[in-house]
Amino acid sequence: MASKFEVYRAQILKELCFGKLLSASELSNRIQRSLPLTIRVLDELVKEGMIFEKGFAPSTGGRRPQVYALAPERMYAIAIAMDQLTTKIALVDLENFKKLNEKRISMPLKDNPDSLEELIGLIKNYLQEISVPAHKILGVGIGMPGFIDLTTGVNYSFFENNGKSIPDRMQKELGLPVYLDNDSSLIALAELKLGGSKGKNNVMVINLSWGIGLGMIVNGSLFRGYNGFAGEFSHIPLFNNNKLCDCGKMGCLETEASMKVLVNRVKEGIESGRVTSIKTLPEDMDSAFELIIQAAIRGDQLAVELISEIALIIGKGIAILTHIMNPEEIVLSGRGAAAGKLLLPPIQQALNRYCIPRLTAHTQLRISDLNKEAELYGAAALVVEQFDKRFRNKRTNPENYPFAA
Repeated sequence: MASKFEVYRAQILKELCFGKLLSASELSNRIQRSLPLTIRVLDELVKEGMIFEKGFAPSTGGRRPQVYALAPERMYAIAIAMDQLTTKIALVDLENFKKLNEKRISMPLKDNPDSLEELIGLIKNYLQEISVPAHKILGVGIGMPGFIDLTTGVNYSFFENNGKSIPDRMQKELGLPVYLDNDSSLIALAELKLGGSKGKNNVMVINLSWGIGLGMIVNGSLFRGYNGFAGEFSHIPLFNNNKLCDCGKMGCLETEASMKVLVNRVKEGIESGRVTSIKTLPEDMDSAFELIIQAAIRGDQLAVELISEIALIIGKGIAILTHIMNPEEIVLSGRGAAAGKLLLPPIQQALNRYCIPRLTAHTQLRISDLNKEAELYGAAALVVEQFDKRFRNKRTNPENYPFAA
């Protein structure tokens, strides 16, 4: 059973993961504990080599406070970013969220009854490959597509587990805490904790991938909805096109606007004899998409035209959401953000056309700096976000956590 003191230690380590350089006073305010108690915990963590004193904060007119930082190579997370076709796994040093030993493998999820066993096997093999003691690993964070019920740990789209909790099963087999969340929610979490949306209160983060996801930052916190299903932007029924979506409904946004649609339309253009520098596309969807993006950046007319058409449709969907949320910022992230500035004019055009001007007068539209790496960073951030909660819930054996040298 974790003591209150251990909870405070975990809270301070969590704040330093996300806050980088913080003074004792700042940490005291963040964990809402007295300054003497905070200093006592900091002194102990310094003695153990978990953190270190890193000079003084810039002068504000008075005595400059001592600031603290995490020590490198003392706290890690296993981060996993999945989409319907590809899985990435990396070791992340939480001192600076630096990725190490990243691997990328093909793992189709649709119609794959063995996907959960494959994922567990991948992580087991990966843990054997890395040379990091288990007590330094805070846990495994996983971002995955699908309808994920965060209250039960069940993914209703992929990873069949007889209706039982996926994290509970994985935790038993791996011997590490396991956390999972929807991929778009973790992309938004990465923006909130590590990206350009840090300190922002109301933000929509659009995940441009094989579907079109949405992560929402509301009042400075990630909004997941009642049980985690919030943000299913892809499945808003915008069209009467009789096209069946993977969700089982027809006319969803992703049937006309997604990176999968982009690849398929480029293939159709090539087959119909459209003028393009792209002679043929690889069978692998990832490789085909990357080739299209590179062609568009070079100015290929077909690629630019189709990206613009799809972006305009996505922009119309964003305009609908903007009327509901009135965000201060709209962030384009995920693999599709690799198209960069090509996305901004058509989406801004849609906002201008379909939004009441007063609603978007102060809304900024930007491309994420994290883009295709956002989900991986978000998975690591999820582990950190949950760290002190495990102690508060008194479910953790402190010996399994990085408090010992």
